[in-house]
Amino acid sequence: MNSEKNSIEALKDSLKAGFKGDVDDSAAALATYSHDASLLEVRPRIVLFPKDADDIKTVVRFVHENKAKYPDLSITVRAAGSDMSGGPLNDSIILDVTKYMRGIKSITKHPTQTEMDSGEATVLPGMFYRDFEPEAAKLGLLLPCYTASKNLNTLGGMVGNNSAGEKTLRYGKTEDFIKQLRVVFADGNEYVVKPLSKAELDRKIAQNDFEASVYREIWDIVSKNSAALAKAKPRVSKNSAGYYLWNVWDGRTFDLTKLIVGSQGTLGIATEVTFRLVPIKPLSKLFVVFMPSLDHLGEIVRDIAAFRPESFESYDDSTMALAVKFMPDMLRTMHLHNFARLLWSFRPEAWMALSGGFPKLVLLVEFCGSDATAIDAEIDALEAKIRHYGFKMRRAKNEFDSEKYWTIRRESFNLLRKHVKGRRTAPFVDDIIVPPETMPEFLPKMRKILDEYKLLYTIAGHAGNGNFHIIPLMDMRDPANARAIDEVSDKVYDLVLSYGGSITAEHNDGIIRTPYLAKQFGSEIVALFKRAKDAFDPEDIFNPGKKVPGLGPDAPGTKAYMMEHLARS
Repeated sequence: MNSEKNSIEALKDSLKAGFKGDVDDSAAALATYSHDASLLEVRPRIVLFPKDADDIKTVVRFVHENKAKYPDLSITVRAAGSDMSGGPLNDSIILDVTKYMRGIKSITKHPTQTEMDSGEATVLPGMFYRDFEPEAAKLGLLLPCYTASKNLNTLGGMVGNNSAGEKTLRYGKTEDFIKQLRVVFADGNEYVVKPLSKAELDRKIAQNDFEASVYREIWDIVSKNSAALAKAKPRVSKNSAGYYLWNVWDGRTFDLTKLIVGSQGTLGIATEVTFRLVPIKPLSKLFVVFMPSLDHLGEIVRDIAAFRPESFESYDDSTMALAVKFMPDMLRTMHLHNFARLLWSFRPEAWMALSGGFPKLVLLVEFCGSDATAIDAEIDALEAKIRHYGFKMRRAKNEFDSEKYWTIRRESFNLLRKHVKGRRTAPFVDDIIVPPETMPEFLPKMRKILDEYKLLYTIAGHAGNGNFHIIPLMDMRDPANARAIDEVSDKVYDLVLSYGGSITAEHNDGIIRTPYLAKQFGSEIVALFKRAKDAFDPEDIFNPGKKVPGLGPDAPGTKAYMMEHLARS
């Protein structure tokens, strides 16, 4: 304890010379930064608010130079704190980039545009997506990898977690939109990271500096273990588990951004991000399918995906019931003042509930473009294709009608958090993904596991990808519920992996899933993750215990550490 206290006092003394930002170690600040959107609690020692990249370099250099003297020192960068895995929690130094390091440095529209590349923007990591989106829209541009929590998260957080959302089926994840990063490495210097040709890589490796050592070691890992890495890569359309070593070298291009994106700040601290942007499609129409059971889910998902919709989402009957129960809150989320109009819009759903109960699954299929007639023709063709299943279907009449469904899909987690008394949202198996065609078999088996523990939960997600978000409600004061987290995690992840899936598609590993990486990848691949971490961060100063477990039975990244830091309220 004295060493920890002395290290923070030494840091505060050092910062007086060159750190321009704010320093806060008040009890209130430490309590606030002990939590994110996960079910975990880790109390930091100090919270820093850097003004710029130079401030970040100052802190990293201090930790680098004093790590031997104060082994407890480490740095975790934090943005909006909307992470559900415990990724931005740490018991040492927190760097919050949202206070000062936010804004757009540049945004441009290309003279020649394609569906997948029409412009680019360079931003600071603390920029909120909700502030960036309207600025990009002024040029007719969009960053399409936004999450369901796009009104809460930052662009830097999207990079750290390799975020994805409702447009991922069409466009891909955050990793697919990175042109260049500026990153502070463990030596305290800032580097530009971007795709390199083999000749450029060779020149980089020939340098006699820390940057060269990073490139040299990562090249050695990916070039000598290509077969093992290719085999380890999850065979699903999205994955946020582990380090994406299999994506770094494609035979022509060596791209370290593919490794840094999704690394949760464990390899370095991004100070600037350049994104590729796509054109906004001005028109959109929503087609809704109500499934009374999960029968034919795999077939209908396949049939719908063949039409390449812009978005293909879903939510279950529990989520629908939640939205109806807390209708006034949903109304406020939609920024509407006409409560009667909202109630009137729910006539079709109310009739379904009265005549046969809520559907087991609601599928949201969105088509976008610039020609309303063409969009209608796509929906006509889809409706004709799937009519034989006999499911109820409807087209949203207008933007208001569509927003109702999207709000239910996006806000279910927040509604749970706000309204359920005596229990809390407990995301721990919240982001599993399996091949879509396996869903009819997989989902009943997963529900059986959850029901065995008498958990109350909702299921929503990205049906087109086979990616579902399961949010249980639990009383964490009950020791039986705490024990259930470890047991349910093991059982659900075993089931996921038996179907060739991944334990996390979007939400990443953090504290809650790092202990299960060996289950997914095996010891050989986890050892390669450790080599990659050591190449970037030999002293383990960046966000320890995420992606790579620490040493010892109760070190960060172990099950014991996870269980010890479950929030009990």
